[in-house]
Amino acid sequence: MIAVAGGKGGSGKTTTTLGLARALSRRGAPVVAADADWDLPNLARLAAETDADGGRKARRGVKAGGSEANTVLDAVRGTDRIVAGRAAPTVLAAPDEPRSVDPGATFGALAGATPDGAPVLLDSPAGASPDVAAPLRAADGALIATPLRRAALRDAAKTAAIARRLDCPPVGVVVIGETSVPDRVGTLLGCPVLGAVPDGGAAPLADPAVRSAYDDLARRLGETAAATGWQVA
Repeated sequence: MIAVAGGKGGSGKTTTTLGLARALSRRGAPVVAADADWDLPNLARLAAETDADGGRKARRGVKAGGSEANTVLDAVRGTDRIVAGRAAPTVLAAPDEPRSVDPGATFGALAGATPDGAPVLLDSPAGASPDVAAPLRAADGALIATPLRRAALRDAAKTAAIARRLDCPPVGVVVIGETSVPDRVGTLLGCPVLGAVPDGGAAPLADPAVRSAYDDLARRLGETAAATGWQVA
């Protein structure tokens, strides 16, 4: 389980979670992407808005237009069994009433509710709020998403430090809105730079260059995970 974390809102976490999930699916992995930012949930909506093929599997978990949603809580309780297909990731929305749900217990149980060997990505809350602790504690590692701006990098470094304190080592960083990254970024965050995703404009996930960048990120993340003893795809 990987927590996609970052500094303040707008760092590219949600787009990275979905872009990486789809890239892992293209590599043949039955991927699950879950919204762990329950105060500002938008992963399922982004999946719906960018569902190019209109396929049912890609739309699982969508909370839009009043439709029923496959939520993280549904999956853990077993009321909606997760069937992670290989054509597109399964997307899990936030619970309908998040304040009545224990996030720590829910994310802790999520790995056991997913198919064996299926990578699970958690779209985590931004910054250093108390809410970020639950997905970081549940995850095996953190992928840090950040723009290449001074303030954003400072926030990303704080997030990486929090992840380490919660026994969720940062496995790498992905820089958003760039095509190349200075070596010092990896040094600052204490983890390797695994990718740079170019600016795709208003619809980044529809941009072929962005898609290619997430494909490369999926490959490098898989190599890094294998080297540390756990497998992504």
